[in-house]
Formats: sequence, structure tokens, C-alpha cells
Amino acid sequence: MDLKSEKIQRILSKYKFGDVTVEELQKIYRIFPDMKLYTGTYTSSDNSQMELLKLTGVIPVKYDGRSYNFPIELWLLYSFPFTPPICLLRPTSNMVIREGKHVDAKGRIHLPVLHNWDHPRSSVVGLLNQMISKFEEDPPLSSRTTEDTKDPHELMAYVSNLKINDGGIRHHDQQNIKVSVVGGGDLGMACVMSILSKCNVDKLVFIDVAESSSKGGATDLEIFNLPKVQVSRDISSSAGSKVIVVTVNSWNNDESYVKVVQTNVDLYRGIIPNLVHLSPNAILLIASQPVDIMTHVAWRQSGLPPTRVIGAGCNLDSERLSHVLDINLNTHKPAWVIGELSDNKVPVISNVGLSSNGALEIAPGSNSTKPLLDRAFDLMKNRGQRSWSVGLSVADITNTILTDKMKIHSISTLAQGWSGIGAEVFLSLPCIMGANGSARLAGVTLGPEEDSKLRESVNSLFVLMSQIRI
Repeated sequence: MDLKSEKIQRILSKYKFGDVTVEELQKIYRIFPDMKLYTGTYTSSDNSQMELLKLTGVIPVKYDGRSYNFPIELWLLYSFPFTPPICLLRPTSNMVIREGKHVDAKGRIHLPVLHNWDHPRSSVVGLLNQMISKFEEDPPLSSRTTEDTKDPHELMAYVSNLKINDGGIRHHDQQNIKVSVVGGGDLGMACVMSILSKCNVDKLVFIDVAESSSKGGATDLEIFNLPKVQVSRDISSSAGSKVIVVTVNSWNNDESYVKVVQTNVDLYRGIIPNLVHLSPNAILLIASQPVDIMTHVAWRQSGLPPTRVIGAGCNLDSERLSHVLDINLNTHKPAWVIGELSDNKVPVISNVGLSSNGALEIAPGSNSTKPLLDRAFDLMKNRGQRSWSVGLSVADITNTILTDKMKIHSISTLAQGWSGIGAEVFLSLPCIMGANGSARLAGVTLGPEEDSKLRESVNSLFVLMSQIRI
């Protein structure tokens, strides 16, 4: 691997951890000598461009007794190897992408190791090995068939990724956009109305679950017959959804907190597995309370990767925080609220401004940013988490998923491995969201007060999870 060329050295000088990057590249070349290093211009979803290093090559994938070489491309961000690479399939002209669990229609690769990236435990060598393993289970490429070469296995693989409508054949990624909201009451209604206003959907299903204490609202929607909205009391009507928002709750003030949570968990047990069976490619967006616990429960019950089970978490507070910094304090940097949705949540700010072309990262805790964030937090006090506000936040996350916007949201996600967190808990962290789910931003060193609050939340969530039967 040639690291001495003038062009590569020029781009490499922009990397924050240049020496560590070189060491990582040398390890990759020793294990995967066919991976070649190049430079290139990467264009992000917002059309901003960066000159980056990229690794290009093929990985060997065995399937059905045959061996295939799958062409891939890995773009290394400036904070590599502490942030994961952007991974893409690069099919040749005679190949067709098969959209599935680990690859979207555009060829973007989504794997558990990318979501849980935590260098040095995470590495590109480990990533490539997992890529090979997952692709052997579910190959994301097949041969483009012609009249002269029609292998039955390849033909079926290609046809399975096509849909037929009145206008003829179209690719799977152009299918109707369907979203389901499961759970009635004020929050369910707020989510329905907000998604209907914010998102471009073909069908929005509102499922009023009889067992939920938050039921209600379905009859009014039936009476007024809103366009694109289907009202149902049957879980099966959610089949084929791209996003499923779950708002069901079963609260009883006569019970202890643990018993109330257990009642919610029992309610989920009869809902979540059925939702996933009916919509195996959906992203679950949890808004039930307590959101960090219920997102964790939904992940355990669903069998889905953590990238596709997320909670609304601190997204609302994060949007409010960024707004206060921008409008009230004239600080034009994205900011997020992280941690448990409780008094222990803490604010963090980006390392770059909104207009910068650099990759967004969390700025380490410092004495210079703390007073600013504390002031912004103080201005946000007493705003609360009202149903309509949460509904608008849920709609914003849903829109990011449906449009593959790759926007950063602070959502409840699996936090294990982030910034030294060893326990299996869910809490809010800034994640890049798109059509295939979430990918966490790299962990950072927080200030002593913020770190203490985060660790306290990890402990309390871990203890509560140990007290419930999933």
C-alpha cells in the first residue's frame, strides 16, 4: 500500500489522527492486500464535498458452493479510525444490488460493527470479516441477466427485488411508502397528524390497541376520513411498513413503578414480534414511556439489529437546544442532549458550525463550552414533553428515515461500547439516521459533571432492566 505519494500525503495531513490512521491502513494491507488506497472527492447527502482517502477492492464471498468477488469502497472520514468508514458496494455493469438487511438500494452498507464502532476494539479488518460473514448469509449482489445467460438462481435473485405496478416493472426502492402508528390516545394522534403534515407517505395506518391505556382517537379519525389515513384495530394492517411508531402504554397509578413498567413490557410481548413478522424490513421508532427502557425491550423482543430499533429519546430536547443556541445565543453549531430522558440528561455541542464542510463530531467537554450549554439549558427549562411536541419530534425522525436524509438525531440507542460504557443499556446518543437505521457518532471525553450523570443513568437503567421479565 503506497502511503508516500504526494497526493495521499496531502490528504492524510487533514486527518486528526494521522499516525493512528497510517497504522490502521498498514494492518488492513497485511490482512487484505487486495485493498488499494486512493484519494477522491466524497459528496454527502447535503451536497457538501470533502477530499478523503478511500479503500477500494474486492472481498471473497462464498455462496451456494461458489466463490464470488464483491467490489466495495470504504471512505475514511477525517476522524478515522475513531469514526467508522462509509461503506459502499460498487457493482460492475453486469451486477445488480439486492436491497436487504445490510445493504440499501443505493449500495450503502449497514452492519452491526458500524453502529457499535469503538476504536481500538473496532477495526476495518474486523469490519471486512463481518462483511464477508453477513454477505455469505444474504448476498447483496446478483448477476444482471441477459437472454444468453440465465442462471435460475441469479434470475430469481434479481426478480425477487422487483415490484410490478400498473405502469410496469419498478425496482424495490420505489415501492409505496407506508408508515404505521401503533397506540392511540393524545400521543398516537399527535404522531399521526404530525407525520401526515411532515412526511410524504402513500399510506399512514393508525392502529388503536385495545389493551393500551392510551387508546382513543380512532373513532374521530374514522368520522372525518382523512386522506391517506387508514384506521384499524388489527396489527396485521401494519404489514409492509417502512417505519413503525409505537406509542402504546399501560399505566396504572395504583402500581409501583417497576410493576407499571412490567405491565408495559408484557403488552409489548404481544405486539413487537408480530409487527416485525409483518414488516421485517421496518425501522421501529419507540415513543412509549419510559422510552429508554421500552426501546431496549423492543430491541430484545424484535430480534432486529440495534440500528433498526430506536427511541424518540432526547431528540425533542436536542432540537430545542440547537434552536436556543442559534436564535437566543447566536451560536450556530448543532448541539444534542444525551443520556437518559430524566434529570440526568446532559448537553453536548458539535465541533464545527452549521456552514462547515467538515464532518460533524461531538466536541470534548471543556470549560469554554460548559457555561454556554448551561445557559442554553436554563433557557429551555419548563418546556415539558407534551404530546404534540413529542409527535412533531417523532415526525421529524420519521421524515429523516423515509428520505434517507442522514441527519444527526439524539435518539435512544444501544449505548454499550460508546465512550467506555460496558453495560447493555439504551440511552440517547447522537446518531446519523437514514433509510437503514442509525449509526452512532464517535464517543468523546465528557466533563466530570456530565460524565458522572451519564454513568448514574447507565447504572439506574441497568438495575431497572434487571428487575423486569422481557
